[in-house]
Amino acid sequence: MDIDHLRGWIGRMEEASDLVTPRLVESYAATFAPHLAPVPQGDAPLALHWCLAPPIAPMRALGPDGHPAKGDFLPPVPLPRRMWAGGRLEALAPLREGDLVTRRSTIGDVTAKEGRTGALCFVAVHHEVSTPRGLALRERHDIVYREASSLPAAAPAANAAPEPADLVWEVEASPTLLFRYSALTFNGHRIHYDQPYATAEESYTGLVVHGPIQATLMLNIAATLAGMTTLALDYRGLSPLIAGGRFFVKARRNADGTIRTWTEGADGRLRMEGSARPL
Repeated sequence: MDIDHLRGWIGRMEEASDLVTPRLVESYAATFAPHLAPVPQGDAPLALHWCLAPPIAPMRALGPDGHPAKGDFLPPVPLPRRMWAGGRLEALAPLREGDLVTRRSTIGDVTAKEGRTGALCFVAVHHEVSTPRGLALRERHDIVYREASSLPAAAPAANAAPEPADLVWEVEASPTLLFRYSALTFNGHRIHYDQPYATAEESYTGLVVHGPIQATLMLNIAATLAGMTTLALDYRGLSPLIAGGRFFVKARRNADGTIRTWTEGADGRLRMEGSARPL
């Protein structure tokens, strides 16, 4: 892997726009309710921005995993497996129904590491999301690419004891939830809907719950606990969350004013964790 060549993509920019339509807001709310933070009438629910202006590639331009081929905006990382690793989100102002939203994206960094299953490449993409009223959201999205491997994903560490939480949501990780979210985000990644591919080709034990589904719920539970929607959330994935049963989204107030938030599988093991703070 020629990391110097890949780092030549740093600074590359693209811009895309989309409308916050009533149909999108209604579909999004129908998918996630009742696990959404309250917002004023006319405002879009938190984290709806991940459904706006998705990359749209023709069928012939998709790779075997269902993602658009790399090398246009994203660097041509030669590793075949792609996952949402985590990121940082600053929700500065609401999106509203009818808004024309513009997202400006920049490749911020490209780094190589060695992992349990071989080579890894991390790509950090920075986004600024604006409405006619100004900047609404700042985000760093961390993507990880890895080698193809027949090794199963590492099991998350077991908790010595359940962490105390101030608020807990129980969510059914059904294939229908995954299908709806893939449709809302125009996400063709086959690990979320094609079980034979997910198990035989990418060695998961079932369909994989999207990283942004978990981050969406974590942001919304933190906002519900904080009683406000202008928040910053730092989060990272720890282990794949497999569909087919329930999982838990939890949040706890810390003494310093931050909110710890995390997702757990039905086995009580952590899948994603984050820290939110008011802005």
